[in-house]
Amino acid sequence: MGSATLQSAELTEAQFGKIKTLVKSLCGISLGSGKKELVKARLNKRLRALGLADYDKYINLLRHDQTGNELTSMLDAISTNLTSFFREADHFDYLGQKVLKRMAADTAAGKTPNRLRIWSAGCSSGEEPYSIAITVCNSIPNLKAWDAAILATDLSTRVLNRAKEGVYTAERVKTVNPQLRSRCFNCIQSRPDRLYQVNETLRSLVHFSRLNLMGDWPMRGLFDAIFCRNVMIYFDKPTQGRLVERFWEILAPSGTLFIGHSESLTSLRHHFRYIQPTVYEKA
Repeated sequence: MGSATLQSAELTEAQFGKIKTLVKSLCGISLGSGKKELVKARLNKRLRALGLADYDKYINLLRHDQTGNELTSMLDAISTNLTSFFREADHFDYLGQKVLKRMAADTAAGKTPNRLRIWSAGCSSGEEPYSIAITVCNSIPNLKAWDAAILATDLSTRVLNRAKEGVYTAERVKTVNPQLRSRCFNCIQSRPDRLYQVNETLRSLVHFSRLNLMGDWPMRGLFDAIFCRNVMIYFDKPTQGRLVERFWEILAPSGTLFIGHSESLTSLRHHFRYIQPTVYEKA
């Protein structure tokens, strides 16, 4: 079976429709017709790796994948993971200056326990949860006295493995303020290219785990803030509505939901109080 044959595997509309249905049932992602070429380009790599000549054979493999390994690899391949440190910076400003400042004051006054839980839902390669961790460390001076943890989840095992290492190129960390960079990252390689690793203090705050947002959520306890940014754009409106309702249920009273700047809850029925664009509070 020649490589040229594998590289030229065509994806028909019928085959694309079957893949769309499978992806929607697995994780809620809605693949529009405009995604066909992207899906083809990414899944052709899986066909080559498996030595399959056409998509009918691949779809049959997916349907009979009792281990779930190839289903995971397929979702990894088609997931888009675009992120950066302190992306949509106003969210981190709000988290530090409003949410964490209020919590620190309430704890100092004895109104609430010194407990903090934040969830990065769709954490990709880790830039978002580590940006949250930096904000937490900068906003709560006596953090060692707190029971603080950041949960970071994603559908893709590939990006989660990268995120756990916390290693980034100089290009990836250039958006971080130089003073913060020197304090929060260790340069672990100078040549041929510089590599930086998030320091141990920050890494110990973040707990990474694979999670399908459409599946069961094993977390116990309530979150003070949830970041789910640029994730819901891949879901249809009914799926978005159910997800937002589940976020509301797992947030603590006065908890904050941050969504992406290309997203809005305007067209959805929900219980959140609008604070500012892309920032909502559990009333």
